Amino acid sequence: MKGLRWKVLATALLLYVVIVGLRTPLRPAIVQTSVSRIAPGELTLDVWGYNTHFLDTTLRVWIENDSQHVCALSVEALSEDHLRANFTVPAGLRSEMSHLITYCDHDWEVARLGAFFTEGRGNGIIDQPCRIVSYASSQGKINGDLAFPNRNILNESIRNLFFHVPMWFTMVVLMSIGVWKSIRVLRTNSLEDDGAASVAVQVGLVFGALGLITGSLWARVTWETWWTSDPKLNGAAAGVLIYLAYLVLRGSVPEPAKRARLAAIYSIFAYSFMLLFFFVLPRLNDSLHPGNGGNPAFGTYDLDNRLRTVFYPACLGWILFGVWMYDLRNRLLRLQNRLSDANDQ
Repeated sequence: MKGLRWKVLATALLLYVVIVGLRTPLRPAIVQTSVSRIAPGELTLDVWGYNTHFLDTTLRVWIENDSQHVCALSVEALSEDHLRANFTVPAGLRSEMSHLITYCDHDWEVARLGAFFTEGRGNGIIDQPCRIVSYASSQGKINGDLAFPNRNILNESIRNLFFHVPMWFTMVVLMSIGVWKSIRVLRTNSLEDDGAASVAVQVGLVFGALGLITGSLWARVTWETWWTSDPKLNGAAAGVLIYLAYLVLRGSVPEPAKRARLAAIYSIFAYSFMLLFFFVLPRLNDSLHPGNGGNPAFGTYDLDNRLRTVFYPACLGWILFGVWMYDLRNRLLRLQNRLSDANDQ
């Protein structure tokens, strides 16, 4: 019964992650504007939102630049996620980047930070009182329900956080089991520990492959490419390839005792290089990947308390699921060895 509890926990956590992680809506956001540069003069701006409610509500729109506000002269809601606003943009805005802010009763303030590159800059303008509430007023809720943050570029792909990141955590845990079993092999020459180390690496590589696949899909959405020459991405691929070479080494040595010791030594070096490629080298170079090479960590920018309620259970659930796969595969290997020994007798 005790051995069943953590498996039930793993199943419950992953069900929770899939149901809550995929069904929870995102906060309203502005996803597109008809122009990306603003200059002094008349401006007609089309704005498209996501999960917004522009119709039948109090609707105000303004441009914000270094605490200066330019109110829309008129606003027309064309649909729930599409509005048109007219501005007279003054000369003299101080900052080169301007934000677009919309307000409606249903969604409160929705901002697209850095929406426009500003031309005709100067020493400032006479401020207009457009603001109604603060950015934080919505508290991450849609009509009183829990909602995830909606970030520029990421949008719905932010849910991949519950799958991509835990894959790598699970791989590291399984490879840690593998190196621990390899150290035991060097101390005891146990072929059973050697088999367990091999199984841990095999299952770990499954999660490594899933990490590469989910990462490539995420890169396609956010960076518009399946792969890029990035230290973090290349390091992850190198870590997986190093462990694939571990399986090749095992297959090239027929004598069990010799294979066990060679594989154990290689496993220790492979684990060290994996940690180097995953956690050290990416931090020493510029990187597109969050948390590496001067790029702020994902948690610093996007991982708020609403995402944490799913992200942490996802990490624990996938790790437990990976250990469960390892346990099943290891038990099967032991049964196969016992049957083989019985047939030999």
